[in-house]
Amino acid sequence: MTKAPLFTPVLIAGCVILMLSFAIRASFGVFQIPIAEEFGWMRADFSMAIAIQNLAWGIGQPIFGMLAERFGDRKAIIAGAVLYAAGLVLSSFAVTPGQHQVLEILVGFGIAGTGFGVILAVVGRAASPEHRSLTLGIATAAGSAGQVFGAPVAEILLGFYSWQVVFIIFAAVILAALMALPFMRAPIIATKAELEESLGTVMLRAFRDPSFTLIFVGFFSCGYQLAFITAHFPAFVTEMCGAIDPTGPLAALGITTTSALGAVSISLIGLANIAGTITAGWLGKKYSKKYLLAAIYTGRTIASALFIMLPMTPATVLLFSLSMGALWLATVPLTSGLVAHLYGMRYMGTLYGFVFLSHQIGSFMGVWLGGKLYDLNGDYTLVWWIGVGIGAFSAIVHLPIRENRMTLQAV
Repeated sequence: MTKAPLFTPVLIAGCVILMLSFAIRASFGVFQIPIAEEFGWMRADFSMAIAIQNLAWGIGQPIFGMLAERFGDRKAIIAGAVLYAAGLVLSSFAVTPGQHQVLEILVGFGIAGTGFGVILAVVGRAASPEHRSLTLGIATAAGSAGQVFGAPVAEILLGFYSWQVVFIIFAAVILAALMALPFMRAPIIATKAELEESLGTVMLRAFRDPSFTLIFVGFFSCGYQLAFITAHFPAFVTEMCGAIDPTGPLAALGITTTSALGAVSISLIGLANIAGTITAGWLGKKYSKKYLLAAIYTGRTIASALFIMLPMTPATVLLFSLSMGALWLATVPLTSGLVAHLYGMRYMGTLYGFVFLSHQIGSFMGVWLGGKLYDLNGDYTLVWWIGVGIGAFSAIVHLPIRENRMTLQAV
């Protein structure tokens, strides 16, 4: 019997869309200071816009999951890309915090349509069971690959163009991602019993299951930590990091300012996470997903606590970026794989979308609190320690999750 291939056209096309979508999303922290300085805004103003973007992304995720399962995956992805581009173009004309905040709703819905919820469901259905966990890890790593170049490219473009022009360039990029769409075809992989069940029945069973609740609650801290770092870490490093040695290795690589170091740190996180997510996907085939998730959240907690307790230098920024990056999106293939394992592939997009809503509520809190507490206290210390605490909480709540699949009739 011929062994099923790991790399399929669906996987490659999904990786392209995720890479470009997340390259743009990961760059928003780079715009934090330029936009605030141009209009004289408080740090919380643009932070609220990014926070609303993350919340809209979370709200949109189960909606796009249901749209994909009702009208087709490719139609949902097209709708997401159009909303994404429209939000970016319209945001380039915004001149008040309120305008930015409202328009980021479009961007957030656009990310939902071109992000993990829809794409991972398609990729997961196209993969053979023995490759599914690793395939989800590879697709997630593609998002990290976008993060590798998203923030630095934005930083480079800002050296030549205004932030408004960069937004329009990014709108064109996300529409260009639709060129991969013809390859996004995947069968519905489900048993006869699963196909006979309605979405409402499956959702009711999941919502009544304590394990689904624990997965939902545990994903909150992931969103909090990732969104706070993506939105605020470049500014954090720019303002707090020790000076870069003009004769040192970083200067030799062209990194001469803490601003450049902040952008590069986001890139390094994405680079390390390419290996981290693929490794997590591979380990998910062999070991308990809930224990792997608990270990990841524990590692994040330790890395974050050490970073904030030690003096911030270029060396500690790089070390933290690499260590945090290895754990960054490693939760995604394990969490999505756990949802698929417990409740089947038929409605994975919708169910994972609801779980991801928790992630994005956390993202909203991380980004908004980052700006709000910065304006109140003049630094990010308190919001950072909150992230440490909820990371430890997530490590604990994953331990009681049941990993054996419920029968289809069980409610």
